[in-house]
Amino acid sequence: MQALARWVMRGTPHAAMVALIAALIPWLFWLSAAVAALVTLRRGLGSALPVLIAAALPAGWWWVQGDAVPLASVLLVTLMATILRSRMRWSETLIAGTLVCVVLVQLGVFLPPGGAGPLLEQVRQNSADVDAMLTELSAQGVSSEQLAGMLIGGVTGLVVLLAAVACLALARSWQAGLYNPGGFRDEFHALRLNIKELLLLVGVSVLGVLVAMPMATMLAWIPLLVAGIALVHGWIGLKGMSGFWLVGFYALLLTTWPTILVVLLLAVIDIFADFRARLVGNH
Repeated sequence: MQALARWVMRGTPHAAMVALIAALIPWLFWLSAAVAALVTLRRGLGSALPVLIAAALPAGWWWVQGDAVPLASVLLVTLMATILRSRMRWSETLIAGTLVCVVLVQLGVFLPPGGAGPLLEQVRQNSADVDAMLTELSAQGVSSEQLAGMLIGGVTGLVVLLAAVACLALARSWQAGLYNPGGFRDEFHALRLNIKELLLLVGVSVLGVLVAMPMATMLAWIPLLVAGIALVHGWIGLKGMSGFWLVGFYALLLTTWPTILVVLLLAVIDIFADFRARLVGNH
């Protein structure tokens, strides 16, 4: 894909064309978002506006059709790319993207047309177990439609945030491959949060619990999870270990919840211990 990135950066028309076509094709919105992010990272938001508009137009059409994910992803990735270009700190970029995603979830941007009611009714008709569970919750005074709305909006917001982080990382790797070989690897391996950023995430999580925003609490830990993944990458890189260790790590991360909790815990400890600095100091 590095060849595609090189062709895209030959000029704005090339980038706009790829962003437009990719946004039109279902499930290829991530490529459109990554292209917009690449141009933003390299040339700034002003120069990237034509590419952003080219990506946003078909993504906006998908939004009218009831799918807000492509447009939200393109806009969120571009925002994060602008912050990363300006601040040069992944931690601040991830936190800003997370906070914006929390706001989008609370505004109901990711709910299907007509709300969660029609989808909830369809699920109840197809599953007697779900229907019985929702009936029991309704008897306890819990609004099944409100619960379904929070779940749908929160899960979709989580997908958008994770997709945005992945697209930004892809764009940054393209940029490094074209203009600064090895730069993205060093940058990502060094990613870690500081104490103030950790306290901010804890504050968002607590606020989510207090004001009944459970998905805000879940989304708030994504920056810490990414920092934990960066820690594992950095540790394996400093140790000179085989790439098969990363394959095994991601297999565990995607299939077991305890691995996610361990990665989060390691990221928290790393804020105070700075494992990578200690490892470098021992060599």
